[in-house]
Amino acid sequence: MNRPVLLVIAHGSRDPRHAATVQTLVRRAAALRPGLRVETAFLDFNLPSVPGVLDRLAAEGVRDVVALPLLLTRAFHAKADIPAVLRQAPPSLRIRQTEVLGPSPLLVAAVERRLYEAGLGPGDKSATGVVLASAGSTDPEAIAVIAETARELRRTGWCSVRPAFASASLPRTEDAVRALRGEPGVRRVAVAPYVIAPGRLPDRIAAGAAEADVLADVLGPSPELARLLLERYDAAHAPRVAVAHSA
Repeated sequence: MNRPVLLVIAHGSRDPRHAATVQTLVRRAAALRPGLRVETAFLDFNLPSVPGVLDRLAAEGVRDVVALPLLLTRAFHAKADIPAVLRQAPPSLRIRQTEVLGPSPLLVAAVERRLYEAGLGPGDKSATGVVLASAGSTDPEAIAVIAETARELRRTGWCSVRPAFASASLPRTEDAVRALRGEPGVRRVAVAPYVIAPGRLPDRIAAGAAEADVLADVLGPSPELARLLLERYDAAHAPRVAVAHSA
């Protein structure tokens, strides 16, 4: 039996680093699952587009596709944009949309990996406050997931963890850095960008980290993220979110 094609759908960005990072992550996931066909598409700014990839797959005779939103929270793009574009796919395709990536222990592990790569070690946890800085959203569900992820990161032993946002929500990264400075036991402050790829909002996070002691890298093509793509793909074989084509 042929396995469904995994279609990873990223948002896209005018920043060329975004698409390059997404492609590297997708290649890493594909390397973990030899024989699985993995495609990448973008909602905006970059090519290939989602409709373009779906049309090509249908023309090749592909029948089954698992569409994975490359998103950390279930906000507008996952709830509206992606389902809308998938509903316009050729009717010969059977498409299942996976859950978004977060929340997941693998994401917490990826954040810690980036903090360690930035120069911190497990022995630094008890004296380090961490700003978990995300892109931001007006969706209460997305904001709640970021807050829960910050709590999960705190449970791994960091002195304190505060969520922050580059847009749409408060506090901003720089405000969270200053707040952590005043917390008991915090001797250094680190900023961990909770974003997948570089771009305008991650650059804003970096600017807001100017007064921090440590700035970690974006999650990027981390091993944990690559494994998480495959976890979401596997879970979609017993789909919880189905995309129905218009009559």
